[in-house]
Amino acid sequence: MKAFKLSALTLAAAVAVSAAVAGSTAAQAAEKVRLATEGAFPPFNTIDSAGKPQGFDVDIGLALCAEMKVECEVVTQDWDGIIPGLLAKKYDAIIASMSITPERQQAVAFTNPYYSNKLQFVAPKGKDFTLTKDGLKGKTIGAQRSTISASWMEEHMPGIEVKLYGTQEEAFLDLASGRLDLVINDVYVTYGWLNSDAGKGFEFKGSPVYDDDKIGIALRKDDTALRDKMNAALEAIRKNGTYDKLNAKYFPFSIY
Repeated sequence: MKAFKLSALTLAAAVAVSAAVAGSTAAQAAEKVRLATEGAFPPFNTIDSAGKPQGFDVDIGLALCAEMKVECEVVTQDWDGIIPGLLAKKYDAIIASMSITPERQQAVAFTNPYYSNKLQFVAPKGKDFTLTKDGLKGKTIGAQRSTISASWMEEHMPGIEVKLYGTQEEAFLDLASGRLDLVINDVYVTYGWLNSDAGKGFEFKGSPVYDDDKIGIALRKDDTALRDKMNAALEAIRKNGTYDKLNAKYFPFSIY
């Protein structure tokens, strides 16, 4: 789900921090792996009433740690600071529905994908829209800041008013309150919202506008041993049925 691109300033800072920690192999030898997630992107990552991270991302991360036979700690980090936090060694890996993009690969390394994403519009039931640049003139579209959704709108819908939000939950709240005409977002997160009480009066519009978004776990570039172990563990949970059980916990269809 998350962005085609970082801001130039954020990317430059991330690369600078990456260079400063080059050569470190602390995560590779650590007995505890610290995983960071956002905590504001249900059903992939959220925080329960006890303040504990939950969701598909978290479950996959814990399953990988179990397969690797290492202790695992899951922490939360706001999205805008999640890559800088990794490079500053606040944690060892990011499992937060992060898209594998060439720009991000300048700053971090990724595991093999653990699911694939699509983007689609959502709006109130009974309202029809022509989902073209001309058809959306005068409409206000919501998207989460620094995500593929926001980048897609910038690239494909120049001139259309886009309101950006710090979290996807905030965008859905404004859609539900009538302050937005449509929202563009990851289909699986939207699917979860549409099946909640808040999303009952809304529906997908049109077909997915982008359907080749690969989601991976981000690590520091020098942590090659940890990346290799995670890739092996991901392959193992795919083969032994653990992945399918976790998938079925959240979705009645495969997202792999």
